[in-house]
Amino acid sequence: MKDGDRRAEGNDSIVKEFVLLGFSDLPNLQGFISGVFSIIYIIILTGNSLIIIITMVDPTLQKPMYFFLANFSFLEIGYVSVTLPRVLFSIWTGIRTVSLPVCATQLCFFLILGTNESFLLGVMSYDRYVAICNPLHYPLVMKPKKCIQLAAASWLSAMPVQIGLTWHIFSLRFCHSNQIDHFFCDIPPILKLACGDTFMYELSVYIVAILCAVVPFWLVLASYSKIISTILRLPSAQGRGKAFSTCSSHLLVVVLFYGSASITYFRPKSTFSAGLDKLFSLFYTIFTPMMNPLIYSLRNKEVIMALRTLILKS
Repeated sequence: MKDGDRRAEGNDSIVKEFVLLGFSDLPNLQGFISGVFSIIYIIILTGNSLIIIITMVDPTLQKPMYFFLANFSFLEIGYVSVTLPRVLFSIWTGIRTVSLPVCATQLCFFLILGTNESFLLGVMSYDRYVAICNPLHYPLVMKPKKCIQLAAASWLSAMPVQIGLTWHIFSLRFCHSNQIDHFFCDIPPILKLACGDTFMYELSVYIVAILCAVVPFWLVLASYSKIISTILRLPSAQGRGKAFSTCSSHLLVVVLFYGSASITYFRPKSTFSAGLDKLFSLFYTIFTPMMNPLIYSLRNKEVIMALRTLILKS
């Protein structure tokens, strides 16, 4: 570390910038990792942008379900853009240092967008619940104004909580090291570098995680328990198959997102491993946003038809 990176204070030295180690432990694979991540980023941008475009221009997709899907795709673009470009920049330039304010900004946006995704998945499950369990009331309940309000609430409600949590975490003093063994500024590896006891900070992280992830997840489970119960009571096999088809894509995305995120943030501290943290983080920060457009397009006939029409017109 450079002499100016820390300031002496008693027996401690205060970290003024971090070093994101990323995948530096794989020096012979830097070119391969860079190529794979570049292709993934292009796929994410292209796939999610196409979903946004077709939901805006195709009249058959002017429905609440696809309105929320467009919001979700826009969110995914922002979500992955918070982390992946920085990873590529570090690989291409070899510059891995990041100041505390920049690290805090990245973490804050990552938490806000991740919470937005959690809330929006809950809203999308509510939309499917109303559509399948109360189809006659669906046009009255899911009016355009109501959809906009739900989407706006998903976007805005996370901001004050996650800004406060980020400020709380970065009010700590960091003195153990300035090396973050991760590819972006995430909570677990940052707390490892803090001076003194971090129990209260970890407790606040768990409380926020319960409010912003567990509660929406229980909403999803409650919605789908009602949905599955309603579908199983449908008289025809064709009707059951069609109903399951409209929900399976969303349910698969829910499993991918909540599964990998829960393993990262809710497993016991004693089992933390930098390698596993990176692996699980890759799932919900990069792999899931890449898979979402494929899941929604390949498993939805209306989306396939809209894409085909857009390609033929162009």
